[in-house]
Amino acid sequence: MIPPRSPSPLLAPPSALPVQRASETTLWLAEADVWADWAGRLAPRVLDAGEKRRAESLRREADRRSYLVAHVALRVLLGERLGLAPEAVRLGRAVCPCCGGPHGRPVVEGGGAHFSLSHGGSMVLLGLAPVPLGVDVERVPTPEAIAETAAVLHPDEQAELAVLDEESRPSAFTRAWARKEAYLKGIGTGLGRSPALDYVGTGVTPAAGPDGWTVRDVATPDDHAAAVALSPEL
Repeated sequence: MIPPRSPSPLLAPPSALPVQRASETTLWLAEADVWADWAGRLAPRVLDAGEKRRAESLRREADRRSYLVAHVALRVLLGERLGLAPEAVRLGRAVCPCCGGPHGRPVVEGGGAHFSLSHGGSMVLLGLAPVPLGVDVERVPTPEAIAETAAVLHPDEQAELAVLDEESRPSAFTRAWARKEAYLKGIGTGLGRSPALDYVGTGVTPAAGPDGWTVRDVATPDDHAAAVALSPEL
């Protein structure tokens, strides 16, 4: 299980993939810029046709860079865990819990590991585990964006934010949003399930996870927040 605050962000040069490990759960957190050249070299060989098309469709260079780093590193880490070459890992989608369509949580075809990935701001976060999980990393948004988005949170989270001063509110909101997205990605719904339904808290310590899930924060630079949610399924 991931501890409540994991070690400092992993910003080593791209000579190897440094990871945070706890039992059979692996987290990889990195600055996209640090790994961009490494990912660019490997991408033509290890990504599948769909991933390459998606990368090419991204107009902003920063978005394309983060996408390539996340997906190349994911294939390297999954390949290491499954004993496969990165390009031999086959990825698909589970059934969506909301509508039954084939666009639910990303999965490894044939099983062997659960994974989740996120890229927000300048950071990329990946998670691998023997049970379903979700991860999310977010850049702290502007006060205007927070004011527009806070209304979709759980009512208790909205109340917690309302009593905070202007200086404390952005980090509290971003903590809650990262926890929320991690949980919703973990259960496979994403934002197809209303963020108002589940309470994860805005404080420095996450609330007990919904339905037995474990939600933990992941240490990031001050202008970001990140979280991992782990299923109770064994």
